[in-house]
Amino acid sequence: MSVAKSPLISPQSTAVPQGALLPTLFGEGYGVYRTRPSAFVLSYAVNFLIIAVFIWSGHWFVEHRHEIKQQMAGLVTDVSPYILPLSATRSGGGGGGGDGDKSAASKGSPPKFASDQITPPAVLVRNDNPKLTADPTVVGPPQLQLPQMAAMGDPLSVVLGPPSNGVGSGVGIGSGSGGGVGSGRGPGVGPGAGGGIGDGLYRVGGGVSAPRTLYAPDPEYSEEARRSKFQGSVLLALIVGPDGNPRDLHIMRSLGLGLDEKALDAVRTWRFEPARKDGVPVAVRISVEVNFRLY
Repeated sequence: MSVAKSPLISPQSTAVPQGALLPTLFGEGYGVYRTRPSAFVLSYAVNFLIIAVFIWSGHWFVEHRHEIKQQMAGLVTDVSPYILPLSATRSGGGGGGGDGDKSAASKGSPPKFASDQITPPAVLVRNDNPKLTADPTVVGPPQLQLPQMAAMGDPLSVVLGPPSNGVGSGVGIGSGSGGGVGSGRGPGVGPGAGGGIGDGLYRVGGGVSAPRTLYAPDPEYSEEARRSKFQGSVLLALIVGPDGNPRDLHIMRSLGLGLDEKALDAVRTWRFEPARKDGVPVAVRISVEVNFRLY
């Protein structure tokens, strides 16, 4: 029995032309359609350019990181155009607040200024159904306007989140107290006291005169220190207000044996001629040394 032999069919040749550059990458001899080397070259050039831009921008940011940081800090903290002018009773203004939160106050805009405050500001509202509703405000001239951000908060804070009323006490936003916004004391904004914006405290020098004591009785000796014949000096820091009265006293250098308390009691009774700037009484922060000597 004979079997007919079918003719041999030679497969289509897939030979790669000799001398081709990167034949597998360019697809020579593969597929139906002929590849275009120019497409690969263009894609390679574009990717190389993107990588080069990323490397250059990273190098530029590293070289200019200090300038960028300073510019950002100036953008965050520069509220100098909004500082209140001095008056006979207020030396700059300011305020602060907080709600005893564990994290610092988040960054944002304070509410609008008003002559009187009904509702203090808050990032997180604890009472969703208050009996008396009113828009939150801070105390200051109503014509004052700060740049507005999307969320309410402390404009001098560097904390972007999570939302927080701050570590201060009472109500308001910040690390201070008084129903305002910031690190100060009062219903205003920023370090200082008494409403408005700014830092209400000055230091002696630069056009600010030193306060002068008008009434400064000597401190009493504690019985314990007298029996021990103990001598020395207590250093106190305090604020002398525009009215010449001392406030916010605290001890910077202690003696012990009951003399610290005696020094505080004595200086609280002192009266000063207030410091002045451009002829206007202003609040200043000073330090005083109270000496204890046995004669």
